[in-house]
Amino acid sequence: MAGETVFSTERLRRARFAVAAVFCVHGAVTGSFATRIPWIQDHAGVSAGQLGLALAFPALGASVAMPLAGAISHRLGARTALRGLLALWTLSLTLPSLAPNVYGLCAALFVFGATAGMSDVAMNALGVEVENRLGKSIMSSLHGMWSAGALIGSAAGTVAAHLGGDARLHHLIAALVLTALGLAFCQGVLDLQSAPDEEPPPRFSLPPKSALIIGAIGFCGVFAEGASLDWSAVYLRDELGSSAGVAAASTTAFALTMAVARLMGDRVVDRFGAVRTVRVGGVAATLGGLLVVMAPHAALAMAGFGLIGLGVAVVVPLAFAAAGRSGPNPSQAIAGVATITYTSGLIAPSAIGGIADATSLVFSFGLVTLLAFGLVLGAGVLRPGPRATAKSAGESRTAGSGRVS
Repeated sequence: MAGETVFSTERLRRARFAVAAVFCVHGAVTGSFATRIPWIQDHAGVSAGQLGLALAFPALGASVAMPLAGAISHRLGARTALRGLLALWTLSLTLPSLAPNVYGLCAALFVFGATAGMSDVAMNALGVEVENRLGKSIMSSLHGMWSAGALIGSAAGTVAAHLGGDARLHHLIAALVLTALGLAFCQGVLDLQSAPDEEPPPRFSLPPKSALIIGAIGFCGVFAEGASLDWSAVYLRDELGSSAGVAAASTTAFALTMAVARLMGDRVVDRFGAVRTVRVGGVAATLGGLLVVMAPHAALAMAGFGLIGLGVAVVVPLAFAAAGRSGPNPSQAIAGVATITYTSGLIAPSAIGGIADATSLVFSFGLVTLLAFGLVLGAGVLRPGPRATAKSAGESRTAGSGRVS
């Protein structure tokens, strides 16, 4: 095909490593933030309900900004766009800990969510592109690298919390280090450019019906993930009277199980199938949720959060893969599922806070348990279709491909 860009297998392997490293950096920002939420809450002087309100602003920022990622990538090229968007995300880590009150925290988290969403869409689109060109599943391991990054970030945050460190200094150092690493890793991703005569993707478009169905499963998994990641430390501190160090360690335990399960996920799915894997995971997450709400002390609650992480780990990668096979316009379907799942993860912390303010955190995680059980009931929508071969994937993409919807 005229104008086709063909990459060697070795080049695609290097691109896979680079995208995986970018996922790791992205996750490290989230982990660094999540473990210091109790410090940020105390510093800003906000209640659980106000914190829940503030944690709705990342969802708002992401909803506004995510549709712009496609236009940015179309204009600048995939590599340049990812480099800029990832740097904005890593640097935005410094903002929440600087907030003096609930209003400043809302503004900071709006920017935090906007930069997170745009960089997330850009890196997932490049991940799908590499997967299609390689002709084999890699999305679970890529998301495993995101979880590994969240684990690294949360581990550093646990140490900082245990030492009583100021989150402003902690996040400044983390942001500078992660920005430098992110810029270096972006050099290795595929440099996909749009053809001169290619129409830019629409800034706003409704997802297809197939994406809504698949996105509903993604919503359940990501809601449980987001709630556990952002509220596990607060849960152990407020409900079970744990110290700051032990509370932060619960986030680390959750991130650890997520990372291990996702890194092994491609092989597990190949052996047992997507539907069975998600159903078994849903059972594990449901049991984990029950353990959290019934736990009399911190150790059992941490085990429950670990089971939730194990159970929902592969839901998002499999939702992206199912979306790519769901219709004649895979990129639009992937973007639709990405928007639903990502917004779910950003809404979850706010919803948990609002419910906790009206009832209790225990009741909030009862809702998480019900959504986890939804994975058991709805896993059938992820049933795989025929996978595109590496040859057909390469033949179907020109130099203007790699589009981010």
